[in-house]
Amino acid sequence: MNVLLLYPLFPKSFWSFEKTLALLDRKAMLPPLGLVTVAALLPQSWNFKLVDCNVRDITEAEWDWADLVILSAMIVQKDDLLDRIRAAKQRGKRVAVGGPYATALPQEVSDVGADYLILDEGEITLPLFVEAIERGELAGTFRANGVKPDVTETPIPRFDLLEFDAYAEMSVQFSRGCPFQCEFCDIIVLYGRKPRTKTPQQLLQELDYLYELGWRRSIFMVDDNFIGNKRNVKLFLKELLPWMVEHQYPFSFATEASVDLAQDQELMDMMVQCNFGAVFLGIETPDEESLTLTQKHQNTRDSLSEAVIAIARSGLRVMAGFIIGFDGEKAGAGARIVQFVEKTAIPTALFSMLQALPDTALWHRLEREGRLRSKSANINQTTLMNFVPTRPLEDIAREYVAAFYELYDPERFLDRVYRHFRLLGEATYPKKGKGSRKPINWVTVRALLTICWRQGALRKTRWQFWRNLWNMWRHNPGGISSYLSVCAQIEHFMEYREIVRSEIEEQVQQFLAEELRLKNSQRAEAMV
Repeated sequence: MNVLLLYPLFPKSFWSFEKTLALLDRKAMLPPLGLVTVAALLPQSWNFKLVDCNVRDITEAEWDWADLVILSAMIVQKDDLLDRIRAAKQRGKRVAVGGPYATALPQEVSDVGADYLILDEGEITLPLFVEAIERGELAGTFRANGVKPDVTETPIPRFDLLEFDAYAEMSVQFSRGCPFQCEFCDIIVLYGRKPRTKTPQQLLQELDYLYELGWRRSIFMVDDNFIGNKRNVKLFLKELLPWMVEHQYPFSFATEASVDLAQDQELMDMMVQCNFGAVFLGIETPDEESLTLTQKHQNTRDSLSEAVIAIARSGLRVMAGFIIGFDGEKAGAGARIVQFVEKTAIPTALFSMLQALPDTALWHRLEREGRLRSKSANINQTTLMNFVPTRPLEDIAREYVAAFYELYDPERFLDRVYRHFRLLGEATYPKKGKGSRKPINWVTVRALLTICWRQGALRKTRWQFWRNLWNMWRHNPGGISSYLSVCAQIEHFMEYREIVRSEIEEQVQQFLAEELRLKNSQRAEAMV
């Protein structure tokens, strides 16, 4: 059986970083961890080829080679996913689809011709699929019916199928699930509220394999809440530290966590000692009423700004997510988010309008209230809300655009990066020795020179750039490399904020025109 694994394109988004990746000759931020795990779960007597369409396109020779095409995608990838399914069917291929999008909206996938729907978590449903294939079945839908797999049985992903040089970071997963119950979040729908973790030895074997394959850069722990099970995380970190020391710190790590990380200094210190350098926090909004309404109670127990600063001072660079459009939200929410980001000096602030994702508690509530504008969803930053909010949609959209544009003004962004790295400079980092230093090559030198030329010569940031770099050299010289890599993100955001403004303003005009058309139609009917 020749199996072609396809990963669809991501549209331009907050995280796509095309301009920044181009500086380092990379094609994509992260590889498709789900598909290489699928490859490990399927019979190893099968033959596999993987094509990440974010890295390169599929060749006709690869289409011809394949007996079966397997795709996986998130909701944001749905347009390209549907196109790839159609392309496979036009070539007479059998097509199997899984992943978050297919699990949430299976009908949309089957409508374009997918033969097999492998839904929910693959450890449960892939064996059912294989059995169906062996029986000669030409179609089928495979579901876990509420059963959650024991991830301690998950095999080492087939990292060997990846084109390592294409990616800025590698992906691994320690846990699935989150103990909280945020109304808008689909993670607890997909993976449940009881975090399930791999064993420390299991994940170390994955790191061993990556090390053997030659990976020596950053690794992103894709857990939606790395600290959902703090006890098991600490057990893992206790085992990870001697591995890192023995291997001379070949990797740095980043991950996602809930804000209550700030309450556990021991855990933060352990992460830093194991070379975790960054953490993404779901802050959402500084408005406590909105947090309470959306059941994000964990963000209301302590000061959010103090939590961010405590995490940064421990040595973890903070990235954070923010959302506008919660029910009952007061005017000026966008400005309040900007104020919070500036106060806490968070460099990378993901900002979106609220979306009701399929099957979430928010989605079901809005459906009951008759407020869903669309039963699909798109969590990109260039999409209007898919429901009727409690204040005018056009007001929310304009606040959003203004705030996004302000957040990624080059001067303000570079100022936040500098202030954040001064906080990071207060931390105590492990002594890694000379063996952990990464070699400097021409690509790195070229990227550095490009950043210095654009930000230190061409733009109005020139004096600010050199002043901040000098002060970094004085106060946090060990952080300069990471500091410049974050400064490079503005190369992406300067372009992306223009895209956000253009596309959202166009959608607002279309929305207002449709609202006017409906009002005129209703008025005409009333007159008759």
